[in-house]
Amino acid sequence: MSESPVKRICQIIKLKPEYEKEYKKIHADVWPGVLAALGRHHISDYSINHYPPLQLLIATFKYNGDDFERDMKAIGEDEETQKWWEVTDKMQESFNEGATGSGKEIPWWTDVEEVFRFEGGTEIAH
Repeated sequence: MSESPVKRICQIIKLKPEYEKEYKKIHADVWPGVLAALGRHHISDYSINHYPPLQLLIATFKYNGDDFERDMKAIGEDEETQKWWEVTDKMQESFNEGATGSGKEIPWWTDVEEVFRFEGGTEIAH
């Protein structure tokens, strides 16, 4: 059986300024069940970066499964993840018109197109 190719995902959302400290605090100790759900559904190397001047949250992760839509749906159906989203969704604003929260019909996160990637390689000679 061949290994699934890694899919790299980048998403963006806006952090409500009044929740900046609380958002960072809760993400310093993410609930174990939420992390377990991510791992069960082939998510790894997940990071969220904050850009304060625009209050942007920029999330990136790797997906190494074979059915992205199915795994994202399963994460959304996870009970502890749903409770996590109840806490964190109020802290964020979506750029997608009509989005009302994580795991809903209209995607909460805006996918960001990758236009460049460098993964290392040959040393540049001087």
